[in-house]
Amino acid sequence: MRVLIAGCGDVGAALGVELTATGHHVWGLRREPAGLPATMHPLRADLTRPATLAGLPRGIDLVVYTAAPAESTDPAYQAVYVEGLRGLLEVLAADHETPPRRVVFTSSTAVYGQTDGSWVDETSATDPRDFRGRRLIEAERTLLAGPIPATVVRLGGIYGAGRTRLVDRLRRGEAACAAGPPRYGNRIHRDDCVGALRHVIALPRPDPLYLAVDHEPADECEVLRWLARALGLPPPKVVAADGASPRSNKRARNDRLVASGYRFRYPTFREGYAAELGPIGPGPRR
Repeated sequence: MRVLIAGCGDVGAALGVELTATGHHVWGLRREPAGLPATMHPLRADLTRPATLAGLPRGIDLVVYTAAPAESTDPAYQAVYVEGLRGLLEVLAADHETPPRRVVFTSSTAVYGQTDGSWVDETSATDPRDFRGRRLIEAERTLLAGPIPATVVRLGGIYGAGRTRLVDRLRRGEAACAAGPPRYGNRIHRDDCVGALRHVIALPRPDPLYLAVDHEPADECEVLRWLARALGLPPPKVVAADGASPRSNKRARNDRLVASGYRFRYPTFREGYAAELGPIGPGPRR
């Protein structure tokens, strides 16, 4: 299979390595392709500049769109997720002889606006509270209404594979959680993110939409306390809630992905972080 990974960052590169290892021909497209794994074929292009996409290889079987904006602003999200995706689809659709069989797009659980800790799945209403979710929904709708069969994979917060933000905050004594009822987050280890994408790619008739999160939505305080115990550090301080509604507080279900046959390597944050803590090592007690 001939695969184009558009916006080939950390997740895209890890996916590309796995696909090439099983015999697929994979291109990695990004603004600066230096540093891509040696088994992938580099493509220098900018998804926000359609003219640079003119030299895409023809006969692509599958596209995986894993692009992410360089900054968290509305114009950046609009350029990468909406205009960039639309421009790429136009170029791909112009290859009338052999258009891709499918486009897989990595979206986010940020498309859900629930703040009451309720459960969400692929059928739940999407009413995002900020530009991030709104732009992602716009991109999803553009893709699913387009001429090429498509699948959207809404990812939870990605951790692991060198992402040590929570650990670093604990070690610096900066970690804090708000008093009051739980505030749930939804996570997926980077390796399961790659595994879920590879699984969806291999399905003969994938659904248009999947939620890719692990089995246990968890309160941020619970995660921080578990990490502190694992690292031998003091628990995070508890601060008074500011009274504002949290930007996000929902519990996402992965039933559809699991029913399709995917088995998680790290079913909860405990297994995932335990795998990370080996090389990280415990910090000093204070």
